[in-house]
Amino acid sequence: MKRFMIGIAALVWYAPMGALAAEPMAHGAHADMAKIEAGEFVMGSNKVDRSKKAGEFGAVKPWYQDEHPEHKVTLKAFMLDKYEVTNSQYKEFMAKNNVPPPDRWMETGYIISMKKDKLLALDVEALRKAAVKVFHLDMDTRAMGKEDLLKEIDKKFVVIDALPVTTVSWQDADAYCKWVGKRLPTEAEWEKAARGTKALEFPWGDEWKAGVSNTGEESWEYGAAPIGSYKTDKSPYDVYDMAGNVREWVADWYKPYPGAVYKSADFGEQYKVVRGAGSGGQGHYALSLFQRTAYRGYLDPNASYNDVGFRCAK
Repeated sequence: MKRFMIGIAALVWYAPMGALAAEPMAHGAHADMAKIEAGEFVMGSNKVDRSKKAGEFGAVKPWYQDEHPEHKVTLKAFMLDKYEVTNSQYKEFMAKNNVPPPDRWMETGYIISMKKDKLLALDVEALRKAAVKVFHLDMDTRAMGKEDLLKEIDKKFVVIDALPVTTVSWQDADAYCKWVGKRLPTEAEWEKAARGTKALEFPWGDEWKAGVSNTGEESWEYGAAPIGSYKTDKSPYDVYDMAGNVREWVADWYKPYPGAVYKSADFGEQYKVVRGAGSGGQGHYALSLFQRTAYRGYLDPNASYNDVGFRCAK
């Protein structure tokens, strides 16, 4: 099946695309962005893992320690995307620049949406095979004609259009934000946008509640949900999906906060910080931990992950 999927993708992909666009795509730069007012907020936490749950869940780092100490930060006003960058938005970036497709697009067949004319050229038997093996249509396709098959495949494209783009490296995310005349948010900006000026534990308040955000307890075909699906996962600044859906790249290297006592071999300029939770948590304790506004994750900026996307700031 994998060989067939690669063959279909090769049929529609890898036409020359040209160099990176010299001018940033500034049109609509403030559309769907929230303004975060200038001022002070509380960053980090002084929490301690008294229940020793970190070991139970096989955590690679002690819980809460890299959030210490709780401290005040003053920021200038800035704008932040209300939603994570979608596949549809990233597709425009790809179409105009020499950028490889996210691996996830090959897995789901979404890459074919960029060259629908090639899909139209397939005979009905090849299209039926693609419908089952690439697009995983949950229906009997054996008697379906081309028109009906194409309609069902297009429905898949519409759904994937609205999903957060994932399997993009930190460099890819950074390049996209610059191309649209924006940038990745700093770690402090992301946290202020998520928790506001009242040091909220979660974007919606101080109490964790099941089903408020997409953390994997509910079933979505592609793991992530279309952006904004969880109206309850909203920060004080009306920024959505900051607790769940996908984790998000931010600008900063993973380093200790000023005055921190905790030391880690992972600190330094080797990993970039990711914020928020994805849709693959482990039980209620882990889910509530990862959804917290102060939680810090970190990953290799050269790699890409199925549950990591991004949003832009300005």
